[in-house]
Amino acid sequence: MTEVLAAIADPRLTKLASDFATLAHRHQDSPPHANNGGPWTTWLVLGGRGAGKTRLGAEWVRAAALGTSPYAQRRSRSIALVGESEHDVREVMIEGVSGLLRISPRGERPLWMPSRRRLEWPNGAVAQAFSAEDPESLRGPQFDAAWCDELAKWRNAEDAFDMLQFGLRLGRRPRQLITTTPRPIALVKRLIADPRTAVTRAATHANAAHLSPAFLTEIVERYGGTQLGRQEILGEIIEDRPDALWSRAVIEACRVRQAPPLQRIVIGIDPPASSRQGADACGIVAAGRAEDGTIYVLEDATAAGLAPAAWAMRAIALYRRLQADTLVAEVNQGGEMVRAVIREVDPAVPLKTVHATRGKWVRAEPVAAMYAQGKVKHVDPPLASLEDQMCDFGADGLSSGRSPDRLDALVWAVAELTRPRAEPRIRSLGGPIFPGSVITW
Repeated sequence: MTEVLAAIADPRLTKLASDFATLAHRHQDSPPHANNGGPWTTWLVLGGRGAGKTRLGAEWVRAAALGTSPYAQRRSRSIALVGESEHDVREVMIEGVSGLLRISPRGERPLWMPSRRRLEWPNGAVAQAFSAEDPESLRGPQFDAAWCDELAKWRNAEDAFDMLQFGLRLGRRPRQLITTTPRPIALVKRLIADPRTAVTRAATHANAAHLSPAFLTEIVERYGGTQLGRQEILGEIIEDRPDALWSRAVIEACRVRQAPPLQRIVIGIDPPASSRQGADACGIVAAGRAEDGTIYVLEDATAAGLAPAAWAMRAIALYRRLQADTLVAEVNQGGEMVRAVIREVDPAVPLKTVHATRGKWVRAEPVAAMYAQGKVKHVDPPLASLEDQMCDFGADGLSSGRSPDRLDALVWAVAELTRPRAEPRIRSLGGPIFPGSVITW
């Protein structure tokens, strides 16, 4: 519709084509009231991928800066823009295809000063950019409006959000818009239950007219009916799977800001059976053990669609960067190929190969028990994709039916760090001789 209106050589229709509020989807309409029936102070928009959340956020901020209805009744002079990282604020919220600079007509476009992380409108309204990675940067400034994007992904969600609330102290009724793909974190749940919050929900299909038909077809075929699909496509908050080995609460209780000095670090690898498009990813997870025996999960470098040499280079690069002690790779599928590929990238890298003789659930159970006992910690930033697999891993595997590649790599790493430190059996892999062993687990 907007393209048709814009193509008609009539100034009135051209103006209408840029009137977002008139042509907005229902989920992009300003809510009439909060949960308690009164005026809202927080508008929480939970939507699937591509549902139009970013465009709504940019249009809401633009209306706040100009004082235009229906999104604003009066002009806001000081606005906070808070994203997952400084890069996300700049590339998505400000300069992105649905960001503030793109959606603003030329005569109303604010001046963007990247070095100061500041937008200035001709009427004097100002928006400042903040990263949730640095909650302390929100200590001091004050605002009468704020837009928080992808809050459910923020690494320091609680701290950053709290600091923002202390800064929302200008004007008669400071307001904030939160646009995010939902994840069942405690902060999102509290906001949904808050009587001063207005909640809007939207699936990806609500914005289908502005999305590629091929994209919609592919994601529905691949993820329709799965927990990931319900979260990322339908915009639902997915609670813990009843038969899952891990829960969100257990993982949150195991989260730490940083690891202590580690005595040993290993890189767990779960190689894929194929590198073709749509095949399983290569699970690559780094973990280390402290002096007291506690395991710290450091990083998830899992990657999909890589040729064997590429995932081997990725794993070895992580090994070098973390100054790890060894790689631990499962060789149930293509054992000799796995050894050969890693050897070609670095003949000297220490490698232990493991062969699974028991099912994934049985192998994962003792690791899950260690989490429940507080013996395994996750080091910030959150390992969202890995943690999603953990909380969706039941007796019959993942709800999607796909391989738990990240989880498998985690299990191999933790198992290696907790097994007795007997000297491994050294075996020749042909050609140059380098450390290696075969472990069944």
